[in-house]
Amino acid sequence: MKSSIVLLSFLSLTFALPAKAADPKIARPVEAAAAVTTTATTSSAPPELAARSWLLLDTGSNQVLASLKPDERAEPASLTKLMTAYVVFGALKAKTIRLDQQVPVSENAWRMVKSGSAMFIEPRKPVTVDELIHGVIIQSGNDACIALAELVAGNEANFVAVMNREARRLGLSNTHFQNATGLTEPGHYSSPRDMAKIAAAIISDFPEYFRIYSQKEFTYNRIAQPNRNRLLWLDPTVDGMKTGHTDAAGFCLVATAHRGSRRLISVVMGTASDSVRAQESLKLLSFGFDAFDTVRFFASGQPMRSLQIWQGKANSVNVGFTRDLMATVPHDRMSAVKLQFEARQPLKAPLSFGSPVGVLRMTLDGKPIGEYPVVALEDVVPANWFGRTWDAIRLWFK
Repeated sequence: MKSSIVLLSFLSLTFALPAKAADPKIARPVEAAAAVTTTATTSSAPPELAARSWLLLDTGSNQVLASLKPDERAEPASLTKLMTAYVVFGALKAKTIRLDQQVPVSENAWRMVKSGSAMFIEPRKPVTVDELIHGVIIQSGNDACIALAELVAGNEANFVAVMNREARRLGLSNTHFQNATGLTEPGHYSSPRDMAKIAAAIISDFPEYFRIYSQKEFTYNRIAQPNRNRLLWLDPTVDGMKTGHTDAAGFCLVATAHRGSRRLISVVMGTASDSVRAQESLKLLSFGFDAFDTVRFFASGQPMRSLQIWQGKANSVNVGFTRDLMATVPHDRMSAVKLQFEARQPLKAPLSFGSPVGVLRMTLDGKPIGEYPVVALEDVVPANWFGRTWDAIRLWFK
C-alpha cells in the first residue's frame, strides 16, 4: 500500500497548544505510544547521580527524560512490592477479595518477621486486607506480603506466577520475580525502566489506592512505623512511592512528584545509603521539572486534519487521536519541534472509528522524540454500488 508524507511545521499547529499542559491524571499518552521508546533531548546536561542505574520518566508524555543503564538487570529489593501491590489491587478490582475482609495469618506469614521489615501480624490477631495493604506500602512488611499472597492465590508460588504474568502484560522485558517480598534470591531481578512502568501503571490503573503511598505513618498492633520514603518530608510535591534495600541491591527508591500539571517518576537503584537515595532522587526530579515542559499538541478527539477516502458515502474523514497527544520538550525549544505525518493511502471505506490511518513523527533538532499512531475519528460507511464502482475506476487510472 502506498503512503504519503506531509511535513507539518510547528507554527502551523500552534492553535492546538494550550498555555499549560492538561492534567496528566486526565490526559494520558496515546494508547499505542507505550510501545514506542521516546526520549526527550535537552541542552541541559542531566545531573551526575551517585547510583548504579537510574531513570526519569514524564508520565504525561510517557517520555524518558534522562537515564543511566535503564535496562540493566539488578536486584530490586523491596521495590518488588510495587508489583505485589499491583496484583492485590487487581484482585480488589475483580472483587475476588474485599478491603474489609478478615485475613487468616498463617505461620508462614508470621515467621516472615524474622526476614527483615515487618508489619508484626500474628496468627490469632485480626487483620484486614486494607490493613495489610497499608503494611505493605508504608511499613514494607514482608509478613503482610505473604499474607496477601496466600489470600489472593493460595500460596506465594502461585502469587509470584501472577506477578510474572502481569510483568509480561505490561511489557517488562528485564523483570522476573521469584518472591513477593523482594528478598535476595537467584533469578529475581528488574531494571529502572521496568520499575518506572510498574509505578506508572499503579498511578493510572488504580488511582484510588495510589494515595496510600503518600501516607507518612501507619500503626498496627500498637506499633507505629514511618514511611521509609524521606522525600515525603523533604518535598511537599512528592506523593510516593517505594523504597528498597538489601546488601546486594544497595539503597533504592522509586519516587514520584506532581507539580502543576506534570507528574514525574524517578527510579534510582544501587545507592550507598538511605540519605543518598533521597538526595539523588530529589536532584533527578528537580532536573526534570526545571529543564522541561510537557505540552498538549492535540486534544482527544480533535481533528488533526482530514484525509481523502475512497468508495465511501463521505469523501473525507477526520483523523487525530483518541487520547490527548502530549510531548515533553526542553524549555524555550518549542519552535524547534517538527511534526511529520505519514498517511496510509489510498484509504477505502468501510472505515471505523479508531482505525489506524497513519503515523505522526515528532523530532527536535532532527532527533526523534516519538512516533504516535493517527486514527480515524469517525465511521465511514461504504457508498452504493455506483459510487464504489466509480471510485474503483478512478483509483485504477490514478
